[in-house]
Amino acid sequence: MKNRSLKELLQVRCSLGWLGLGITLGGLTTLALWQRRWTTLATLSAIGATGLSYATLLEPRRPVLERINLRFPRMPSNLEGLRIGQLSDLHLGLPFGKENTRWAVEQMTLEKPDLLVLTGDFVSFHHAIADLPDLLRPLKAPLGIYAVPGNHDHWEGLAEIQNVLQPLGIEFLINEKRQIAWHEGEAWLVGIDDTWYGEPDLPGALQDVPPEAFAILLAHEPDFADTAAKYPIALQLSGHTHGGHLRLPFLGSFCVPFHGTRYHSGFEQVGPLQMYISRGLGGLPLRFNCRPEATIFTLCN
Repeated sequence: MKNRSLKELLQVRCSLGWLGLGITLGGLTTLALWQRRWTTLATLSAIGATGLSYATLLEPRRPVLERINLRFPRMPSNLEGLRIGQLSDLHLGLPFGKENTRWAVEQMTLEKPDLLVLTGDFVSFHHAIADLPDLLRPLKAPLGIYAVPGNHDHWEGLAEIQNVLQPLGIEFLINEKRQIAWHEGEAWLVGIDDTWYGEPDLPGALQDVPPEAFAILLAHEPDFADTAAKYPIALQLSGHTHGGHLRLPFLGSFCVPFHGTRYHSGFEQVGPLQMYISRGLGGLPLRFNCRPEATIFTLCN
């Protein structure tokens, strides 16, 4: 387990729009108190309490299954209909992480995707590693279950996480690739190490992958897409940002972490590269308009 410095833990970027909203609401509350406008003060207090309760107690425990069709005109036709399930950012050890993970595993059991990918940050605390086997044991996929590490996995004990997941058939791709055969077609699944705390080596991982091949990249941090777009990769699947936790029109994401400041949530087109960023299943129990998710992708021409 690696020690985390305060500087590392605080490397997040908060939205100036959200900061301005907080200052405005604080100013209105102070003004109402100074002018003894008790009805206004009570209304603002009720709105604040209701919003805080919803964002901390309700939405973080209401995950949703997202179904995404991804279109690739140049994809081999034999891969049409391939279904990929993604789970990300379980963050076991934090509130609702275990419950949301159990729900997500049930969804994947029902959906029966052809391939399952897990894109990092399995735990937030070392003691939660012991919970992983029982929670993830039901996962099955005919084309395999593959994972990449996140920054928290490096911090809390990546080797131990790998050791408890390997007997479940969950294979880590750390600067590695695997050829996936499906319906007489083939794809290449590529995984890199965490870009914050690991040693990612995309050129090494892509060695011997034909340039014309249909390649899918697993990378915990989404900002790596700027690098991945320079290589013959069709799709990148990431997590890390938790969608920014709080999202409102015009204000965007409330806060995003290091290596997740450019791309925050959902679908992104980065040059020729398509990317999807999962909002994840756990993390800090603070969410608004940003429900935790498990995801099913269907590949289409």
